[in-house]
Amino acid sequence: MRISDGRPIIGTSDDLGAMVRWLLSVALLVILIVAVGGITRLTEAGLSITQWKPVTGVLPPLNEAQWQAEFASYKQIPQYIDVNGPAGMTLEQYKFIYFWEWVHRLLARIVGLVFAVPLAWFWYRRTIPLGYKGRFLALLALGGLQGALGWWMVSSGLSADALDRVSHFRLAAHLLTALLTLAGLIWTALDLRNLTQGKPPAHLTGFTVTVLAMLAFQLFMGALTAGMRAGYVAGAGWFSGDAWPLMQGRLLPAGIDWSQGFFHALFNDPYLVHFVHRWWAWAVVLVLIGMARELRTRRRRPISFAIHCAFGLQIILGICTVWSGVSLWLAVAHQLCGALLVAATVWGTHALGRRDPVNLLAAA
Repeated sequence: MRISDGRPIIGTSDDLGAMVRWLLSVALLVILIVAVGGITRLTEAGLSITQWKPVTGVLPPLNEAQWQAEFASYKQIPQYIDVNGPAGMTLEQYKFIYFWEWVHRLLARIVGLVFAVPLAWFWYRRTIPLGYKGRFLALLALGGLQGALGWWMVSSGLSADALDRVSHFRLAAHLLTALLTLAGLIWTALDLRNLTQGKPPAHLTGFTVTVLAMLAFQLFMGALTAGMRAGYVAGAGWFSGDAWPLMQGRLLPAGIDWSQGFFHALFNDPYLVHFVHRWWAWAVVLVLIGMARELRTRRRRPISFAIHCAFGLQIILGICTVWSGVSLWLAVAHQLCGALLVAATVWGTHALGRRDPVNLLAAA
């Protein structure tokens, strides 16, 4: 349906279908960049590129002199001075970590282009449904914010008085913004798909807000666990009860520093951060089971199945990551599954928030 100046109120089914496919494609790229971000973090690659060059940074060093210049810049930061330098890092080893950070930044640029160029095209053709331009601009702004937060995070590990890693709070902000963007992409795609079926957008309910808030807190604690390298404090050993469900053979681990109060310890002590992350997960599982059961009663079994698979696999991967002593690929799979869990939960939240159908296309 169109008004007198030709601007669509709803858009044709073909227009809406194209937008749904576009948004879901961008969502897949965000999931991919979250996984690569996990590799970057676990290989300690995040600080390997010490400058932010939005345009010229697309190209990696192309000759030996350029590689030596990049390596020389890296040698000035605490991570090299305190950790990798004394360990005898070679240029080839530096190239390995540089590669992952470069791929991560390249993917970020690709995500931006894959979102911005089609958006400009849809905007130019005036096929964006009424009320959705603001959403698209908000998603575009989140993408820009994500890039800014990425450099803000990296900069926290570059100064002479920094630790040998980035700020765990800045890392959490960077990761959670990516997951919020993922949620926004999926929610908007599902709303547009509703429009193709003549149904209005979904809404949040009290229950689904609670589920999302509990999951967000768990993801935040997981990001702090990653940023503080708190996954290592539990101990290790396959099928070792001392590493899981216990931590170093105790339910509540020894070594928590309470000297600055509970809240400081909650967000800054690696022992307590890890402890809360592993046990809050079960509270999230309980509400997700409740969500999945409600979806089954509404005959939305595929969504219920996806939620069960996502949180089940996430729990297994988390336990195995601890038992393995934070194996690179298990930890990356755990982070990737976290993104998939967000996608499944948003899918379920959207399904529970659908209003009574109104055939808008037929009315048009």
